[in-house]
Amino acid sequence: MNAAAAIALHDTTHIDVLIVGAGISGIGSAYHLQDQCPGKSYAILEMKDSFGGTWETHKYPGVRSDSDLYTFGYRFKPWVDAPIASAAEILRYMGEVIEENGIGSHIHYGHRITRAAWDSQANLWTVEAVRKTDGAQVTFTANFLWMCQGYYDHEKPYLPDWPGMADYKGTLIHAQLWDPKTDYTGKRILVIGSGATAATVIPAFAEKAAHVTMLQRSPTYFFASPNVNELADKLRAGKIDEPTIHRVVRTQIMHDQDALCRRCVDEPDAVVAELQEAIKAYTGPDFQFEPHFTPRYRIWQQRLAFVPDGDLFQAVAAGKASVVTDEIETFTATGVRTKGGTEIEADIVVAATGFNLLMMGGIPFEVDGQPVDWHQTVNYRGMMFTSVPNMVWVMGYFRASWTLRVDMLGDFVCNLLKHMDAKGAKRVDVALRDEDHNMPLGDWIEADNFNPNYLLRGMKSLPQRGDKPEWRHNQDYWAERDEIPNTDLEGSEFLYDGVRAGKKVTEAA
Repeated sequence: MNAAAAIALHDTTHIDVLIVGAGISGIGSAYHLQDQCPGKSYAILEMKDSFGGTWETHKYPGVRSDSDLYTFGYRFKPWVDAPIASAAEILRYMGEVIEENGIGSHIHYGHRITRAAWDSQANLWTVEAVRKTDGAQVTFTANFLWMCQGYYDHEKPYLPDWPGMADYKGTLIHAQLWDPKTDYTGKRILVIGSGATAATVIPAFAEKAAHVTMLQRSPTYFFASPNVNELADKLRAGKIDEPTIHRVVRTQIMHDQDALCRRCVDEPDAVVAELQEAIKAYTGPDFQFEPHFTPRYRIWQQRLAFVPDGDLFQAVAAGKASVVTDEIETFTATGVRTKGGTEIEADIVVAATGFNLLMMGGIPFEVDGQPVDWHQTVNYRGMMFTSVPNMVWVMGYFRASWTLRVDMLGDFVCNLLKHMDAKGAKRVDVALRDEDHNMPLGDWIEADNFNPNYLLRGMKSLPQRGDKPEWRHNQDYWAERDEIPNTDLEGSEFLYDGVRAGKKVTEAA
């Protein structure tokens, strides 16, 4: 091995803040860091060869957002197109953020992290990664770790082990692994699933396929509406500048979402009736909701999937797509047979069965030589964890746009870093307080609050929650937008350099 190769294998870089992931969370966090803490050095490690995260991973036909871009977009970068956007449009928007703010030079693509270890003696994170281009192991040390890698496995989606899969002679693929080169013109397509991915891919398939069948175990609630924002269009007609339009429309949408969420709990029957009427605007008054569009769960328990221009229901009403509500008994050579005896023949079967939860991207974590078991930690407001210093994890909202929390936590982290600098502190921890003694602990979120299958399957890999606001991710943006910006960084849940804010630590919680 020559000297240059030896150096490459032991390449070490130190920065103040290391951001993991160049998706929607990582790019937004980088913007806030360099805007609010311009003196901090930082780097972004990204496993993929490009930015984008979710929008780079998914390449199935019609892939689009299921949140409006006035709230899914960043607060600092106006969105100027239709509210529901394609993956290509979102990637273009993110690329503009990177270019306009000089973020690209901080991103290290093709770096797969293999270890993250905290050393309390040095007050440093050491993060080891393998560089894809040459297979070299590189090391980064950082004072603070900002985890923006998302919450699911981008390489291994959730695919049930159905009976008879080996007997099927057609093409079987998970939507997350879809090859854009696949020609489905004139094909019979079976989509297994009924969530946001199915609602997106079915109308896209229906444009060229011979027929599309959606096989669902149980129905989903959908919100059908034109892919326009009338307020934005009116303000543009009045020659209002785009930053003002973005701020005003964003505020209006969040107000309307808050009202809808509360109505889902307080008057669910009325909301369901309104959703059905909205669908009929695209299908005609005789559209039948039983049995395929009458969910079993309560309307607030899962994310409400948005269907722009009612395209899914237009495809069903036009006969281009059909729905079967049943469970799979077995795959056959030509398709699927359900437990109810329905034979569905298909040239292509697309599993829109969701993803596998993956805490911290599956990266092995250590604190002072001891492996971290995330389920043994207690989460602080869904972003920090007991016994894990100098780290924040970005976990967005289930019922509101993910990026709302990216912006919010960007402010929080920058305020925390500046507070540490003002105190001269090198380390920050969160720990249960005296008043939290004997506080009951439970799973990350109550099943009655939010219960999609991917979350229920992976609950034991997530940190625990307490029964107080500080020790849970309450999924309520409208409460957190007041609570998190007003966090008392000298509250007794914070420890700086081992000393509890306001008093000396006598016992680690």
